[in-house]
Amino acid sequence: MSAPYLGRCACGAVQVRADAEPIATRQCWCRQCQSLAAGGPTNNAIFNVAAVTVGGALAHSTWTAASGNTLSFHFCPACGTQVYGQSSARPHLLTMRFGMLDQPHGLRPQMAIWTDEAPDWAVIDPALESWPGQPPAPNAPPTA
Repeated sequence: MSAPYLGRCACGAVQVRADAEPIATRQCWCRQCQSLAAGGPTNNAIFNVAAVTVGGALAHSTWTAASGNTLSFHFCPACGTQVYGQSSARPHLLTMRFGMLDQPHGLRPQMAIWTDEAPDWAVIDPALESWPGQPPAPNAPPTA
């Protein structure tokens, strides 16, 4: 599949549309993501904020990440579906959860990050680029 990417939360109160390809896709094993994902990783597509439209009311929460950045995650207040996360270090980007997007979206992780925090039972695809902690920021594609 390719842009636009459409999606909705479990109850349908929040809808998303991404009108560009993601800058990167990542599987994150940090402890915060494991808490959000019931012990496993989150799988995410990183988009430029300008390419994404969100409809419906969102709730959010923040915390300080191991990187020292403030992370916020936005979710549907009615059903709790995670919509996206955002870092204070990169306010021009948002990290949308794969589960928010309609299938088949065709996206898959390009890298696994924070692998040093993964549990010993985690299965991490050896074909993925892997980072023990925070990787470098993704490069934004040139704008027209």
